[in-house]
Amino acid sequence: MGWNVTTGLDADQLDELVARVHQELVEDPDSPVMQGRLWALGLYKPVVPVLFLLRQNPVQQAAAELFGVSQAIVSRRWTALLPVVEEVLTGHVPDPSEVSAGRIVLVDGTLVTTWDWRSEGTRLFSGKHRDTGFNLQIAATPAGDLLAVSAPVAGSRHDMHAWHQSHFPEAFAEREGIGDLGYVGSGLITPRRKPPGQERSAGDKAGNRSVNTLRAAVERAIAHLKDCKTFATRYRGPLTRLPDIVKVVTALAFYKTGW
Repeated sequence: MGWNVTTGLDADQLDELVARVHQELVEDPDSPVMQGRLWALGLYKPVVPVLFLLRQNPVQQAAAELFGVSQAIVSRRWTALLPVVEEVLTGHVPDPSEVSAGRIVLVDGTLVTTWDWRSEGTRLFSGKHRDTGFNLQIAATPAGDLLAVSAPVAGSRHDMHAWHQSHFPEAFAEREGIGDLGYVGSGLITPRRKPPGQERSAGDKAGNRSVNTLRAAVERAIAHLKDCKTFATRYRGPLTRLPDIVKVVTALAFYKTGW
């Protein structure tokens, strides 16, 4: 059975990832994954549901029904193997300052929506998107290739704050960068605002068209990143785990493109 749609990886990529997870666990015999039934079933069956949960973002009960196990088993596999998957893919995440050398860097923010948890709702509410979630900063090349993804920042904070909270200002300090109007004052090239009570000049309009045409590439990069439905639909897990989820999804994105 093929798992390309289920996991987002082709057969060779999935085989290699499972082999790496196997090797990582063999080198750590005290890992709880090496104990009991989870290991006895082999690793293919445990790893695929973890990737399925990331890619499709179903409730765990749906994953349990699809894979013919209990929800408790799905939960245990998720908890035990997600950090292992992150560990074996860490090497695929490039240093943004190195891969951006000599390139124009495009930057934009996107909202990963979450449940409106009562204790966090106000902090997470994005007035721009009229929803609750976390702001991720995304950097890409003019060809639409992903360069970096920031750690999540509360959705109530605007792009400029998220930019300064990320590692992007240091990583791209010597690069020519382009952003939208949310980055005015950041040092990035941005469209020109409309002067109060006036119309934009013909030169400003032409310049803005050029900037926005270039910025379309980072929006494509975000769209590809959101092939992972955990980012595209409402994240339903514990909010404290979202930073780890972001790291895994980012690593998988680079892994799939051959970094």
